[in-house]
Amino acid sequence: MYYIYKITSDHVVDFAAEELKKYLRMMMPRCGEIEIVYHPDATDGFRLGLMRDFGLDTAEAADTTLDDILHIDTDENGGVIAGSNPRSVLLAVYRYLTINGCRWLFPGIDGELIPTKGIEAVKYHKMADCRYRGQCNEGAEYQPNMMEAIDFTPKIGMNIFMIEFDNPKAYYDWYYDHRNNSNREAEPVSAEQVLQWKRQCEAEMSKRGLQFHDMGHGWTARAFDVDTTDGWTKVDESLVPAESRQFIAMMNGERKMFRGEPLNTNFCMSNPAARAKVVKEIADYASLATNVDYLHVWLADGSRNHCECSVCRQKIPTDWYIMMMNEVDAELTARNLDTRIVFICYVDTTWAPETVKINNPDRFSLLVAAISRDYTEPVDANLDTDSIVIKPYELNKSPLPGSVNEYLAHAKRWKKPCPVPQFVYEYHFWLAQYHDLGVLDSARLIYDDVRGYYANGCQGIIEDGSQRSYFPNGFAFYVYASTLFDTSVKFEDLIEDYFSHAYGKDWKEVLTFMERVGKLVNYEYLNGKKSIDEKYGKYYNPAIAEACKQLPALVDSFSAFAEAHKNAPWRAQTVSYKLLRYYLKYLNGMAEPLFLKASGKSKQAKAAWWEFVERFGNCELDIERWYDQFLCTHSVGRIFGEAVATDPSENN
Repeated sequence: MYYIYKITSDHVVDFAAEELKKYLRMMMPRCGEIEIVYHPDATDGFRLGLMRDFGLDTAEAADTTLDDILHIDTDENGGVIAGSNPRSVLLAVYRYLTINGCRWLFPGIDGELIPTKGIEAVKYHKMADCRYRGQCNEGAEYQPNMMEAIDFTPKIGMNIFMIEFDNPKAYYDWYYDHRNNSNREAEPVSAEQVLQWKRQCEAEMSKRGLQFHDMGHGWTARAFDVDTTDGWTKVDESLVPAESRQFIAMMNGERKMFRGEPLNTNFCMSNPAARAKVVKEIADYASLATNVDYLHVWLADGSRNHCECSVCRQKIPTDWYIMMMNEVDAELTARNLDTRIVFICYVDTTWAPETVKINNPDRFSLLVAAISRDYTEPVDANLDTDSIVIKPYELNKSPLPGSVNEYLAHAKRWKKPCPVPQFVYEYHFWLAQYHDLGVLDSARLIYDDVRGYYANGCQGIIEDGSQRSYFPNGFAFYVYASTLFDTSVKFEDLIEDYFSHAYGKDWKEVLTFMERVGKLVNYEYLNGKKSIDEKYGKYYNPAIAEACKQLPALVDSFSAFAEAHKNAPWRAQTVSYKLLRYYLKYLNGMAEPLFLKASGKSKQAKAAWWEFVERFGNCELDIERWYDQFLCTHSVGRIFGEAVATDPSENN
């Protein structure tokens, strides 16, 4: 009989013990009951707790609450499973199970591959290379999937879940209104319901000890009593209270909402009274949200939307921004709040402050958000940022950086006025993921980016992307999480590990098919970089058109293999092949629109694409736990031309 002894009394350690019991019993279904007992003096069985409670050295961690050290020393009967903090104990449990053969291929029970076997001895010690490893909600989300996404996060070694907005109703609306899928009837949800769901998400994060990162955009409107619950929706100008009009950013001589969208509207940051209102809003929020580990304070979304009044013109936006951060720090200090604050290098605040410095670096972190980067060129791990010329910022005129390396050059310039930890906000799983039909090119880019950011001093990444980024499989996300934890892992090893577990003994056949798809329909082409003559359209390329004509034949040649493997030994593999079979339908449907687009027949291509979207929408219900119909069609629809309601957040 096995025993699990909790050496440390903590609710996350309690959950870790329950998870260890569950998966051990699944691995050894005839092993009998496994008792869980709080016993700080135990010397046998499985012993779970903090490293310090075992007398283990944690000196390698700069901060044991933030840095995750995993320590495992077990034999066939039990042993020590410990971590530098309670969350790390849970991560160590999952790492112990992974080394013993368990895999989590995508969220949910259907993504679990738990072998039937006896346990093996494990000796493992590792501190995660990147301190920040996580994801932020984006795309069309629904609550059962959010529960699965949070549950999945620590199982693959990540430690952060972020929820953008005080109330993320806009993202839920995209799913529950079934945007971009006329086959499904809308089933609207209320703001009250979504706020309850956010609290449910927070409780699930707390159970696992995950870092909770909160908010982002919204402060610049809500502080002036302008509602942003519906996201990027345009509203009537009369909704701005008369007393707040004086605080709205002036553009072209007028103080009114930017393009009619509160979420994209900045405020007059040179006005002390306006800043005071925003500072109070932030401090009031922090006073209530004591469960938040990092509170993100971003300005309005969009770009080139800053105040042009004569006083605001005297400094660049980031100077006013950091001035306000210092005021936030003073207010939080006065209220005896130790809330960590994150400010952001994003669109117009990409340029480092010129005249203002951060007063209390210990409270702050900088988030580098390379939203306008090229997703065909990875981070340069040997980057000489000093060689990159950065032009001075011009109010509401400067173009955004085109390369990720230029963003890193900006980030370096932030270090002198703001010597704070830097980590990254990335978008691999937002639009870019749908531009790689073969999966492997984008996964390799993610691998290179994680290692490149790490080499350039960034302490980790939060991905802005769909929680359903697992179509046709979860390989890219697996690469992301694995490489953040251990930047020395080899890409080829990740390929074999994931594909062999997802597809079984014939996994190389699937890999070869994906490689052939990627070569046939070039990843760079779908990113708009292979045009031959743009007078026929941005995506005109006759060679690509000919390649697209071959796609149905390639799919047809592989269909029999996929069909023959649809009933696999393990449920996770059955689902992997099911997703693959649906992906074959997707590739077949993509062939004609891509052929027409590459042939320069843009009008016909647009019609063919949206006809396919209509047909494929019938498949969504069966695969929606892993496939985001809204975000996929929105992303690929940008190639062909939008035709239905889409994401209004992009107006940079």
